[in-house]
Amino acid sequence: MSYLELQGTRHSLAFTELHGFRQAQTMAFAIAEINRNPSLLPNVTLGYSLYDNCNILGAGFRAALSLVSEVREDVLCVGASPVLGIVGDSTSTHSIAISSTLGLYRVPLVSYYATCACLSDRYQFPSFFRTIPSDAFQVRAMLQIMKRFGWTWAGLLISDDDYGRHAARSFQSDLAQSGLGCLAYLEVLPWGDEPAEVQRIVTVMKKSTARVVIVFVFESHMVDLLEEVIKQNVTGLQWMASESWTAATILQIPRYMPYLGGTLGIAIRRGEITGLRDFLLKTHPNDDPYNSHENSIVRQFWEYTFQCKFAPLPSEWADAGGRMCTGQEDLGRTESTLFDVSDLRPEYNVYKAVYALAHALHDMMHCVPGRGPFIGHSCASLQTIQPWQLVYYLDRINFTTTFGDHVSFDENGDVLPIYDVMNWVWLPDGRTKVHNVGVVKKSASAGEELILDEDSIIWNSESRKPPRSVCSESCSPGTRVAIRKGEPVCCFDCIACSEGEISNETDSSECTRCPEDFWSSPLRDLCVPKSIEFLSYHEALGISLTTISLKGTLISAIVLGIFIHHRSTPMVRANNSELSFLLLLSLKLCFLCSLLFIGRPRLWTCQLRHAAFGISFVLCVSCILVKTMVVLAVFKSSKPGGTDILKWFGAMQQRGTVLALTSIQAAVCISWLVASSPTPHKNTQYHSDKIVYECVVGSTVGFGVLLGYIGLLALLSFLLAFMARNLPDNFNEAKLITFSMLIFCAVWIAFIPAYISSPGKYADAVEVFAILASSFGILGALFGPKCYIILLKPERNTKKSIMGRDTNKT
Repeated sequence: MSYLELQGTRHSLAFTELHGFRQAQTMAFAIAEINRNPSLLPNVTLGYSLYDNCNILGAGFRAALSLVSEVREDVLCVGASPVLGIVGDSTSTHSIAISSTLGLYRVPLVSYYATCACLSDRYQFPSFFRTIPSDAFQVRAMLQIMKRFGWTWAGLLISDDDYGRHAARSFQSDLAQSGLGCLAYLEVLPWGDEPAEVQRIVTVMKKSTARVVIVFVFESHMVDLLEEVIKQNVTGLQWMASESWTAATILQIPRYMPYLGGTLGIAIRRGEITGLRDFLLKTHPNDDPYNSHENSIVRQFWEYTFQCKFAPLPSEWADAGGRMCTGQEDLGRTESTLFDVSDLRPEYNVYKAVYALAHALHDMMHCVPGRGPFIGHSCASLQTIQPWQLVYYLDRINFTTTFGDHVSFDENGDVLPIYDVMNWVWLPDGRTKVHNVGVVKKSASAGEELILDEDSIIWNSESRKPPRSVCSESCSPGTRVAIRKGEPVCCFDCIACSEGEISNETDSSECTRCPEDFWSSPLRDLCVPKSIEFLSYHEALGISLTTISLKGTLISAIVLGIFIHHRSTPMVRANNSELSFLLLLSLKLCFLCSLLFIGRPRLWTCQLRHAAFGISFVLCVSCILVKTMVVLAVFKSSKPGGTDILKWFGAMQQRGTVLALTSIQAAVCISWLVASSPTPHKNTQYHSDKIVYECVVGSTVGFGVLLGYIGLLALLSFLLAFMARNLPDNFNEAKLITFSMLIFCAVWIAFIPAYISSPGKYADAVEVFAILASSFGILGALFGPKCYIILLKPERNTKKSIMGRDTNKT
């Protein structure tokens, strides 16, 4: 026979202690049920002893030591002590003290109500087990509820004992690791009568912006706290209750419900124990082996229930007219809460604890000799069993209750955790209903899981929606979190991301820079492709320059047509018509080459644009230079001894000079393209939010030589034309060349600083403008007067008029 012991929490038989008595009776029922079960511990009868710890640590400690050291003579057992395991204690503080001592002897202690996470330390408590989840899991369950409703800002109230302190430590640790929120305050409710301290704590709660209050205290603390809450009228709080007061009926009264309505609580798993009510109804003093003792718990229960006393009657009771108990009273006619088995929670844990010890003994009895787990593959026996051997089997139990809950212990002695989630509802008729709205559990396969029926939760607010409890509202995408100095991480400001950076998540800790070819949207919540900028044919500036370029080309063609049509007239023949035709053709090329600067830069346009521009302008300026030199040669030949000069300026020499001068520029362009060719380039330096497509010149030396060579020829033409401006001809072309070169040089001198200071497409626009302006300047200055005479003053298109020998001249 083995003895199991249950340590209750009864110190005097008051109304609230009926729960403790029912827990004791539940143990007795479980043992009786096991003894009747032929498949569990066959041929073995379990016995038990009940000890009252009187809610005093010393009493509970002495009871546990006496249980493991006494030798019972009134039972038929062999061995040093019949007690192999203890069911208890109900509080964490008592369990810590008892288990730390019993652990030295490896005596198993299976608690049904001690939740302190510290008891999971297998090094300190090697033989401690429990059928209630630890506070560590209860804390994680609360954190999951907070996460579900977005509560990141909460207050925490704890009791001043091991239960509260360890719960606070676990809560702070898990909250910090999960990053789910912060504590607005942490307050310790004192034991005893300290109204000033309770008043201070409620004042802190009232001033705090946290709407959620998590409470790890006992119901006695809550009574004092709620009285002060009512006094200060602190409303609008969402309470979260630990398992210690979730089901406390003393708090479920109309006075408290305006404040506690909507409370969410973590409750011990409810279970059903078939036959327990009938067993409780059969409770009778005559069936109590300790009935002869005045302190028999059954006698005290009977006297309390029927308001009577067993003989011998106390004198004060007899004097007061109290009646004597007969033992014939009928429990079935009473309305005692003892028989309400609809919401068994601690009792269900007691039931599982007894069955855990029974299954451990059962597994031990089925050990096969020679295959045992102990030294030499030996097995333990009931006659020689040691407590540490039972601990071995307790570690490995695995069974399912009739209610369907799986029971096993992990490596820390903790049962597979499961909690009910309760909701306090204040009904219109003034009654209070605490109903189940979910479950939080942990399984070997799915891990921790919160199942919550949100539609069935009744919130204590006008909106009937979950309250909002945050220190700072979430930062929307496009902003980042900036922690306020000296405040918790949940209190922050939302700072907009800088240009070129985004955040696409809520409460982003930092902004992410967009890739090189992307830029932030106006809301800074996503990266969008950068706008591409270049001198386009589709924009007003590009259209204008293209139109002007084509008009210049058309005008050059028209002038060329006029000159070809009137090629036999003196005005056309006067200054080498062949060079004039070549000059007009080069001007057409100059106008057309400007189109290469418009449109999206590509490799071939980048390579061709400056080469075409340089060669076209050199061809143009070379023709002007040769024409100027011919004018000077004709003037010199008219003087004595100057006849031989003209032989150096024949038609072949003129063509050769133009070809030679143009070939030099062509050689410069080829060398430039071969050595360091211009290429398209995505420039992001001008505008951070734009990609400017441009052609990089490749070699600035090559570009400089190209422009310098054009400038040298233009300057030489200007100087020669300036020298010949006063020649005696009536129509002196040197004057026109001087004026055209003056325009040309002025345009390109102004071009250089404008080109350097213009970004992106505007640099191309400046260059196109310079090409068009200089081309129009040459076209207008050289060919405008001639076309005027050819078309409008044909009478002046004669050799005499051009040579200045007009007969009408006086």
